[in-house]
Amino acid sequence: MPSSPRPLRKLGFLTIGLFDEADPRRGHESTLEIIELGERLGFDSAWLRHRHLQYGISSPVAVMAAASQRTSRIELGTAVIPLGWENPLRLAEDLATVDILSGGRINPGVSVGPPMHFDEVKGALYPDTADAEDFSYERVRRLLDFVRGKPASDFSGVQGFEVFSDRVQPHSPGLGRRLWYGGGSLSSARWAGEHGMNFLTSSVVKAESGEGPYDFAQIQLSHIRAFRAAHPDGADARVSQGLVVIPTDSASPEQRAKYEEYAAKRTPRTTSPQGPARLMFAPDIVGTSEEIAERLRAHAAFREVDEVAFALPFTFEHEDYVQILTDMATKLGPTLGWRSGA
Repeated sequence: MPSSPRPLRKLGFLTIGLFDEADPRRGHESTLEIIELGERLGFDSAWLRHRHLQYGISSPVAVMAAASQRTSRIELGTAVIPLGWENPLRLAEDLATVDILSGGRINPGVSVGPPMHFDEVKGALYPDTADAEDFSYERVRRLLDFVRGKPASDFSGVQGFEVFSDRVQPHSPGLGRRLWYGGGSLSSARWAGEHGMNFLTSSVVKAESGEGPYDFAQIQLSHIRAFRAAHPDGADARVSQGLVVIPTDSASPEQRAKYEEYAAKRTPRTTSPQGPARLMFAPDIVGTSEEIAERLRAHAAFREVDEVAFALPFTFEHEDYVQILTDMATKLGPTLGWRSGA
């Protein structure tokens, strides 16, 4: 373990983009306004969480496209797009298009596995091919190949008056280096490293050992080290950590009480592995920037990363996110050694 934490080089945030079913535009506008605020505050990146058949962002690529036209500097990412819902070739086209429009600011994060509630949705999603669909890492490999410019067709050339390419168009040359895998297990960490991806690690990991006691930070640290050991770039391979962090420096008494109640309700799930997948959840960190920085510096996994995408809580109000992001950029980030890119 390093003798001291790495200085924080990149500060980002993650939002789920909730909306009211009766007024979805307002929720999406709020998300775009938050991204614009993030750029003004100097954040390096804004990340969108993906939600299907819920009241959150179902099409983060479309939202990134809109955000790219309302910002000029901040990087835009997804954390993460579940590829079980996607056709890798079509997704590669969309991602490359938005990357071109943004000037090369897109950081797509993806994951694999069957879609959530697959038995209930497969008739709508894959009515003829549900039993044949491959939800393994192979789906990620296909996306990687298409984004990186490998052939997607056996035909190229001129047919009549039309010109055809054998690779995805448009091709965005730098995008292949900005693909992230969102993983919470040793196998996903190793796979991402072996395939030259970047690694997103969040507030959820798998407790794969059958015996406790379990330490979230130590499990996450083992994933980071396994990823870098497998990656061609070694210790320089990019890892971003996404804990739920809520600074209260400028919060009102009412806001502080709400934040503390939110974290307290979620704390019981952090004490032991949850469900058949044995998921371990990190505690939410609420407090002043000095208090949060002290806890992060003692976090074994945080000590080995220099990029973060702190997750905004799901159910707060727009003004709460403004306060939290402002404190992150003006108080917490600098306390952790970060300097604004604005």
